[in-house]
Amino acid sequence: MTQTTDRPQHDHDEVREVDLAITGMTCASCSARIEKKLGKLDGVEAVVNLATEKATVRYAGAVTVEDLLRTVRATGYGAEVVRGGPQPEAAGSTRTPSDLLVGTGTPGGGSARTPSDLLVDSGTHEIHLDHAVAAEDALKRRALVAAVLTVPVVILAMVPGIHLDSSPWVQLALATPVVLWAGWPFHRAAALNARHGASTMDTLVSIGVLTAYLWSAVVVLTGRASSMSGMSDMGSANGVDAAGTTHLWFETATVVTTFLLIGRWMEARATDRTRDALRGLMSLGAKDVAVERVDPTTRATTEVRIPVDQLGVGDRFVVRPGEKVATDGRVVEGSSAVDASLVTGESLPVDVATGDDLVGGSINTTGRLVVEATRVGADTTLAGIARLVERAQTTKAPIQRLADRVSAIFVPIVLVLAALTFLGWWIGTGDPARALEIAIAVLVIACPCALGLATPTALLVGTGRGARLGILIKGADVLEDTRRIDTVVLDKTGTVTSGEMTLVDVATAGRLPKDQALRAAAAVETGSEHPVARAIVAAATSRAIEAPRATDFASLPGAGARAAIKGTEVTVGRADLFDDVPQELARPTVDGTTVWVGWGGRAHASLTVADTVRRSSQRAVRDLAELGLPAYLLTGDHDQAALTVARDVGIPVGRVIADVRPEDKHAMIADLQKRGKVVAMVGDGVNDAAALAQADLGIAMGTGTDVAADSADIVLLRSELPAVVDAIELSRATLRTIKQNLGWAFGYNIAAIPLAMAGLLNPMIAGAAMAASSVLVVSNSLRLRRWSREG
Repeated sequence: MTQTTDRPQHDHDEVREVDLAITGMTCASCSARIEKKLGKLDGVEAVVNLATEKATVRYAGAVTVEDLLRTVRATGYGAEVVRGGPQPEAAGSTRTPSDLLVGTGTPGGGSARTPSDLLVDSGTHEIHLDHAVAAEDALKRRALVAAVLTVPVVILAMVPGIHLDSSPWVQLALATPVVLWAGWPFHRAAALNARHGASTMDTLVSIGVLTAYLWSAVVVLTGRASSMSGMSDMGSANGVDAAGTTHLWFETATVVTTFLLIGRWMEARATDRTRDALRGLMSLGAKDVAVERVDPTTRATTEVRIPVDQLGVGDRFVVRPGEKVATDGRVVEGSSAVDASLVTGESLPVDVATGDDLVGGSINTTGRLVVEATRVGADTTLAGIARLVERAQTTKAPIQRLADRVSAIFVPIVLVLAALTFLGWWIGTGDPARALEIAIAVLVIACPCALGLATPTALLVGTGRGARLGILIKGADVLEDTRRIDTVVLDKTGTVTSGEMTLVDVATAGRLPKDQALRAAAAVETGSEHPVARAIVAAATSRAIEAPRATDFASLPGAGARAAIKGTEVTVGRADLFDDVPQELARPTVDGTTVWVGWGGRAHASLTVADTVRRSSQRAVRDLAELGLPAYLLTGDHDQAALTVARDVGIPVGRVIADVRPEDKHAMIADLQKRGKVVAMVGDGVNDAAALAQADLGIAMGTGTDVAADSADIVLLRSELPAVVDAIELSRATLRTIKQNLGWAFGYNIAAIPLAMAGLLNPMIAGAAMAASSVLVVSNSLRLRRWSREG
């Protein structure tokens, strides 16, 4: 008998991946605990990010998503699947940029994504961000109510000379909603964790606040409370004054709760600002679009404005001056200058015409364009960038592992220290009230909030800033790699040079004008698709030279081309196609690829084209040297071409590696590594993919191939070499910020706990200091939002 089941079936070797939205986390020990619980499931690896409130889980075997959700919920936290998150992937599969940058594809047998998925990702992000805003508003309400009620409690307890018989009861009435309602998030989280045999930062806060409150409440209800202000009776032996009444700690419970709530609120506001990059990327896309529709009856073309999520591949849409390009596409009509700075970081508008590709989110500045959509929805470059940025923000730098391990055991240790502190001070002084105050201070000051926020907030802001500059950092571990590199290897073609042939010299024999020679060559080469031919035709067009019509075109494979111009057969190609090459044309004076043009068996002119060096490459090589990173030039071209480029950009002859076959580029990287170099490789082509993977840090120019981008650790959306320097410096700045944050977080706790145990910090000061430390860490991370290499 065959049984059927609704449970999805998977190959046990298949590795799948899912993003989970986690609620209820408050500190690093929370995220560490969830990771540990998920990691106990067979075939499961999880990374939980406190700042993004997300878990990225890879799982295999018989484990299902429901198992993952059940495990997180059983640990005491909320969990939901993030719709539109990463699709299941087959083990060993390779994700290409078609998946990472321009769509998810259907790896691992996942279902195909339709155009209606356009806003699935962004919609999910919006829901997630809206949840964060709602949580922030709730914290704000609790903090404000707590502050209003806490002020009179502090006045009654702390201001000298105030004597009200009803003061203890008034303090109890005011403190109760502060502790039990405003502080409820702390107590609820502590109770949930206690139910599962765990402890977190909220455990410390809840125990400290409730101990102070319950001690005071019992004192009031048993009639042993002092009606004098705290300043009058705090110094009494054993906390008991001459009348036999006992000091109250309501002000401690309320002030600590209020300070921590204000700190949480400010922390939530600051952390929400770290998500600005992702929110900004989501907002770059157009909301609606003017699509061309053909009336089936009249065959007339009309414009119809539709929501952008209804746009499909192949649809033609109109982009007027000042409008955003709705999606990735190709220009089919018109010309203009397009500002893509918001998407790629390119500082100057780029001229586009029929046949040129456009990136969705860029802005049309001048002319009217008709564009045919080539990618929509989750497949667009913009959606891919957002996906890649978020994936990087979810990963962890190796340095964060130390913080996680410390956080996992930190809270139990603090609970033990607080208990020992209470017993020690009680035994030593005989004053249980003083012992209680000091123990509460230990509990509050030790909260590891700053430790949990140190890495993820810096990573959020740093990768977000990078995305704004056209720098996509694929993971947190990349930051460590940028710190270690000491050598940069630059592929020549398409990296140091433009990768496109350009006419650099025209030489003629006799009195033949150069424009006439170029006109004749362009007329012949119009019929050819060879890169040299395209360079000659482009040069004629740019100089407004109108080539005459040629007939009887004939390609001469490996040699050149021939055509008739007004009855004269004109040849363009190698020198050996001609019977006579004048002496002045025989030896080109400019480096590059030279062809000759002539008729009647005689060469009358020579044209030299070359892959020109990018204007900014020399400055980039100089900037790398100032960072202590010597640059090597790697190319498959012959020695002379490589040395010419190296000379132009300032790379010494001894660091030029030429005549390297594409399949051997990775071996050259490995050779440098064997010599003790820590190598960053910069490339853009299919033949660079192996070298990029071999390097300690792979950097792919975004104008290059998908395979190169997939093999790299950093993808640059700008085609200029200075972007490499920006990427390295931004990565290092982000890593420095993480280290500063962790240094403060560790240093704060290491210094503050002994001070609290020594009785040098009261709970109110401890609460304010703990809240301030978290805000300081987040604020330090936010400085990266304004990062620039110049500043």
